[in-house]
Amino acid sequence: MTDIGNANRIERHTLAVLVVNEPGVLARVIGLFAGRGYNIESLTVAEVERADVRHSVGLSRITLVTSGTHMIIDQIKTQLERLVPIRRVRDLTEEGPFVGRELALVKIVGESGAENARRGDVLRIAEGFGARIIDSSESSFVFEVTESTEKVDQFLAMMAGLGRLEVARTGIVALSRGPESI
Repeated sequence: MTDIGNANRIERHTLAVLVVNEPGVLARVIGLFAGRGYNIESLTVAEVERADVRHSVGLSRITLVTSGTHMIIDQIKTQLERLVPIRRVRDLTEEGPFVGRELALVKIVGESGAENARRGDVLRIAEGFGARIIDSSESSFVFEVTESTEKVDQFLAMMAGLGRLEVARTGIVALSRGPESI
């Protein structure tokens, strides 16, 4: 018997999707989500294998994060697998431990008159998160931080009280741990 509470619990899943690298594939994947009212929380895509003499087609890897009940996540995976240019769909969340990272560029602009006092705080927080200084001026810093989504969120929360933020994030990229591959 299914536990009703667990069946309706919203879960966050990270999916790795290997696709043929051809025009329109990403639009079809996004269209599948939009057409059924599913949300994509994070999306990254990049070519992982170029078409050449050994490989007749190029391949790209899409990493996406979505949320839903167990039934909705299963529907998403099934519908993705039916799209013709998709080679493989893996649910990294269900398969076990995986490594996920996100890159964020964070600009913090100090409030006039308080910059000197806050600069030290900004630098200490950045150091604690392993953030690298990419650019700096008298009133601003640009940091690069590569971490889990949760750690990037923590970094942003701590920096928010120290100045005005501008943020650019890549979205999560993820690989399963161990010998299994897509």
